[in-house]
Amino acid sequence: MNLAGKTVIVTGAAGVLGAAVAEESATQGARTILVDVAEGFAEGPGRRLELDLTDADTVAAAIADIGDFDVVCNIAGGFDMGPKVFEITDAHWSALFDINVTTLRNMLSATLPRLVARGRGSVINVGALGALQGLASMGAYTAAKSVVMRLTEAASEEVRRRGVNVNAVLPSLIDTPRNRADMPDANHSAWVAPESLAKVICFLASDAAADIHGALIPVRGQV
Repeated sequence: MNLAGKTVIVTGAAGVLGAAVAEESATQGARTILVDVAEGFAEGPGRRLELDLTDADTVAAAIADIGDFDVVCNIAGGFDMGPKVFEITDAHWSALFDINVTTLRNMLSATLPRLVARGRGSVINVGALGALQGLASMGAYTAAKSVVMRLTEAASEEVRRRGVNVNAVLPSLIDTPRNRADMPDANHSAWVAPESLAKVICFLASDAAADIHGALIPVRGQV
């Protein structure tokens, strides 16, 4: 049980990947705190916390009320194909940066100082394998996820000598109901299973990954 005795915060916990990470964390012995804006979390382990992660003051107050924790899994995020770069609207740009970047920044601001003060802890973020380069009709999304990756690297440089690990996973296509609906003719068996990605995330949260800092780990399945 690699996470035995640890308290793990999982954002985006009402989503497919967040739920898988929460389940795997609990299976490995962790106490879980599940964070999402959605009402009616699916049945699963852990304390539930409904929270607007785009509101910095609300996030700061909620995290301060949690008590000690050891791991932060920043799973909250979102995808939208969107238009061509020259057709991106302010609303589309802001929406993708809010859900992928603002949520992350607010969580890092609220949690990293607490982990640094304790002298230990792990943060795992979710980038995107596709965001290693710009892709047609995905300009805003790949831009937002590239910011997630740069923030991961920068934060790691700032705290790795103070006992805190900050890393990110870079999944390709995750096998979710929405992705299946959007791409019904694709080879779904080649995609990354949420449960498989959750195991990678929980490894990075464990003491076995203590010497891994600032890594952007591709998790691509057979895509």
